[in-house]
Amino acid sequence: MVDIFHRLGIAVDFVPDQTCCGQPNFNAGLRTEARAIAQHTIRVFEKTTGDIVMPSGSCAHMIKHNYPELFADDPAWLARAQDLGKRVFEFTEYLVDYLGIIDVGAQWNGTLTYHPSCHISRGMHIDRQPRALLANVRGARIVDLPHAEECCGFGGIFSIEHPELSAEWLKRKVSNLEMSGAPTLVVAEAGCLMHLAGGLHRQKKQQRVIHIAEVLANRGGKQ
Repeated sequence: MVDIFHRLGIAVDFVPDQTCCGQPNFNAGLRTEARAIAQHTIRVFEKTTGDIVMPSGSCAHMIKHNYPELFADDPAWLARAQDLGKRVFEFTEYLVDYLGIIDVGAQWNGTLTYHPSCHISRGMHIDRQPRALLANVRGARIVDLPHAEECCGFGGIFSIEHPELSAEWLKRKVSNLEMSGAPTLVVAEAGCLMHLAGGLHRQKKQQRVIHIAEVLANRGGKQ
């Protein structure tokens, strides 16, 4: 992401005090703990200026939609959470919808397929944007992923609370990847990336999964 923004002439600052956004606690029903993490996140980013761009749609969704829910009964913190949410963008959303860019000069010599993660596609309603960016990657052949809309089985805390179901959904997603014929699966969500990469490794599969930023940052070098 940083390489792409620098290529576009956009300065990037990384705040070292930032931590997890609190989504695992929120999803587990630990609202007191989630509020404490959210308050820390709000304080940290209130010290900054500019847009806040995230490589995971689930984190962006947490801040934009779940923070206001956490502070619904606290007007002061609710206002601060809403102000922060206005500055938050998912990465591909920011490029396409805010900057108006669908071609970042990327090149990828090979076949790619895309998995639309649940929080990005269902929660943030972002699907057109990553597909538009991939469509403009030179040299890349984009193929459809069978049953792409199905969850990969990660689902944040779902994979911890229901490991058997999570494992079965993961197997199905890997099988669908094999049916696509693509050696590389592209995602725009860090959680799905870790879950799918781990599954492919444990099953000793040759395919790999990468974040869309890795594709967009590539300019024809080693892949």
